[in-house]
Amino acid sequence: MEKVWQKDYPKGVPTEIDPLRYSSINEVFAEACRRFAARPAFTNMGVGTSFRELDRDADALAAFFRHDLGLVKGDRIALQMPNLLQYPIAIFAALKAGLIVVNTNPLYTEREMKHQFKDSGCKAIVILANFAGHLERILEDTDIQHVVVTEVGDRFPLPKRLLVNAVIRYVKKMVPPYRLPRAVSFNEAMKRGTARVERGESGVERDLGLADVAFLQYTGGTTGVAKGAMLTHGNIVANLMQIGVWMQPRLREGEEIAICALPLYHIFSLTVNALAILRYGGLNVLITNPKDIPGFLKILRGSGWTVMTGVNTLFNALMNHPDFPALDFSSLKISVAGGMALQTSVAARWRAIAGSPIAEGYGLTETSPVATCNPIDGTDRPGTIGLPLPSTDVKMIDAEGRDVAQGESGELCVRGPQVMKGYWRRDDETAKVMLPGGWLRTGDVAEMDPDGFFRIVDRIKDMILVSGFNVYPNEVEDAIADMPGVLEVAAVGVPDDRSGEAVKVFIVKRDPALTAEQVIAHARTELTGYKIPRHVEFRAELPKTNVGKILRRELRAKPA
Repeated sequence: MEKVWQKDYPKGVPTEIDPLRYSSINEVFAEACRRFAARPAFTNMGVGTSFRELDRDADALAAFFRHDLGLVKGDRIALQMPNLLQYPIAIFAALKAGLIVVNTNPLYTEREMKHQFKDSGCKAIVILANFAGHLERILEDTDIQHVVVTEVGDRFPLPKRLLVNAVIRYVKKMVPPYRLPRAVSFNEAMKRGTARVERGESGVERDLGLADVAFLQYTGGTTGVAKGAMLTHGNIVANLMQIGVWMQPRLREGEEIAICALPLYHIFSLTVNALAILRYGGLNVLITNPKDIPGFLKILRGSGWTVMTGVNTLFNALMNHPDFPALDFSSLKISVAGGMALQTSVAARWRAIAGSPIAEGYGLTETSPVATCNPIDGTDRPGTIGLPLPSTDVKMIDAEGRDVAQGESGELCVRGPQVMKGYWRRDDETAKVMLPGGWLRTGDVAEMDPDGFFRIVDRIKDMILVSGFNVYPNEVEDAIADMPGVLEVAAVGVPDDRSGEAVKVFIVKRDPALTAEQVIAHARTELTGYKIPRHVEFRAELPKTNVGKILRRELRAKPA
């Protein structure tokens, strides 16, 4: 397909990047820490860390990982916590040590945790104490040998550290009892690692290249089996460079202040905030609990923010608070939405209130994640997913895999240096989405406007998108099928004003007395909050193919 979209690139944005400019994410990080050493890199709850301090702390924790825990290049380490200062320290420490980071949603149930930890073969984990009780109960069913436990205030100075941790543990009672006798505290790990660095015992892996896997980002598929997308150092470096040059006309090195409200375990926030913004010497303001809108607004009032990233639901929630329009938007230059479709009404309200647009982008975990984005120079086109990023090719194919003519709709395929290596230990699943020539099948049907802007018009796969998070029907169905009163179950996504889509389950009863309330209560014990069905409908039978496969598409089309 002719790259007609390149003529609409914002002024100053190149059509190609050099994906070989850096040898690894670590080189990008080292360059940023050298150039912006004295500048703040991250802040959280009023406490900040500079690039120099972040580099020092990552060196210390890397030494602990390598020498005290005995981890070696390629070992997997899980990180399970919300946005805290400990998170970037742990990410960059693990990467320095040559480890593969397995980002894990801290709200996962024990069932979800066990699958991800067993599948990835994690040998170590850094986990917030609030969730350590879950880990205790599944630890023996995993390969995890080393546990580092942190508390919210661990990187705060005294006495704030003691006060915050005491309030969370004893007043708010947010840390259930747990027993992990071999666990090491985060600060103790830092202390041991610092001592090793001072003795000249480095934990930095020198034999590291672009082909090495940096992250296992878990996602699903139509099979419902959560799979680890292998994102290499090369994939991530390419995408952070693509994002950087896309925003470069509006970015000023060493001056930007980015609001990081999406969790760092989400690929969008990880690549855009923790890496792309960091490369330009920007400050990331970590929001630990974005659902606390009054608290969020308080942070926005005093931050001088210039960059905002988020999903549709986050932008909508902020604007629905009566105090939001009174904020000072004079410094805001860039707002980017991803993870789910940006509603045109939300985009219009944001532009009216903030005085600048939200640039909607599109991508997948498998594309590290950004594949396309609207221009940020005011030439964005609401209702579209924008233009392919530099060094990114796209095409559409029909059901037989043949390229469709320009202007026709078809399944969107993406090729570029940001496309994943494949799925962790699942060659069969990789083969389903990777085509010859390096093309990735996205499962989304798209069409291109005559001037190169793309729009999503349908979804082939059964994935449900709730507030930017993937929910896979088979996972929901498997959890609910365990109920003795359920004979058959099918899960689909239905439109929802608040979250874009919500989970709805259709059930054929085995027990006539089964209620919707019982189904939802059971789901709460098995699934993370955003995966829990919001709607339950009982039916005498479910639509099926002639070979007995449930027709989810028919349920979506005729939900009543």
